[in-house]
Amino acid sequence: MGKQKDSYPSIFLSGTDTELPADFANDFSKFSYLSELSGGGSGLLQAFHDKCLGRNVAIKRLKPETIQDPRERRRLLREARITAQLGHPNTVPVYEIGNDDQGNLYFAMKKIEGEDLFKILTRIARQDRVTREIYNLDTLLEIIVQVGNAVAYAHAHGVIHRDLKPENILVGMYGAVYVMDWGIAKVWGMSNESYAEDFSPQSDLYQRLTISGQRPGTPLYMSPEQVLNRHIDERSDIFSMGVVLYELLALREPFRGKNVDETFQKILSHDPSPPSQVATHQKIPKKFDDICAKAFAKKPAERYQSMIEFLQQVRSVRAEAMQSDATQH
Repeated sequence: MGKQKDSYPSIFLSGTDTELPADFANDFSKFSYLSELSGGGSGLLQAFHDKCLGRNVAIKRLKPETIQDPRERRRLLREARITAQLGHPNTVPVYEIGNDDQGNLYFAMKKIEGEDLFKILTRIARQDRVTREIYNLDTLLEIIVQVGNAVAYAHAHGVIHRDLKPENILVGMYGAVYVMDWGIAKVWGMSNESYAEDFSPQSDLYQRLTISGQRPGTPLYMSPEQVLNRHIDERSDIFSMGVVLYELLALREPFRGKNVDETFQKILSHDPSPPSQVATHQKIPKKFDDICAKAFAKKPAERYQSMIEFLQQVRSVRAEAMQSDATQH
């Protein structure tokens, strides 16, 4: 624990009680650049120091090649405003939005010390002993529960995430979990059109996803109705959560194909082997097989009808597994 604590900057009186600088300003000049951050999706994510409040923040802006793209600007605005308005413990606090010193859009948010779930699962799959000790089955299931809480809250406020995947789940150093990247979320009353254009074969995003040798990411977690460009509702997110749960249990994606098109075909027609049969690194309770199968059923009417219902089942089987483990020991 000592190393984790030392990795954070300490808070001293000299950094809290001093007067504001003579050149105090509340525009972008109050930020001083620190470093590049990983992640950010189609945006540019960087760490800055807020000289007025004396804290480090994460700032997201558009990449130079997309600054003039109205669709990317709309996504950035949507991500900032949805995240700010949700204000859930499992979403990142947004501090402000504005224009930088070049007149380009940015938003500032809490800088999280942690890593995304995909990196964690990758190390577990590589049999990293320390990671396996820290992220046992119960701890991983707690991450799913926290993610589900955030998404259920969003659903209650008319927001569907539409891009749930391990890369968009950030795990903090002390167990906090954050659902990231709400840039392609669907808000109540919004049509499918703006989302459909993102995944058409002619779109830049689709072309990037089909590059050989790269993890496809988003397509691996898309629901059948997303693939077919049909109406989506909260049950699309439930499908994606079922896929994330499967990957967490089995350490492999249930619908991965050789390319994006084959992945889409598997999403539409393939029934993967149950995670309890696939997992080799640990014993998985078979009741999780039924949860996954119901969550990513092909027809929305055959899935869990709410994220709360999905979470209730996960919590129930998790509690049974903990009780069984305690009895055996």
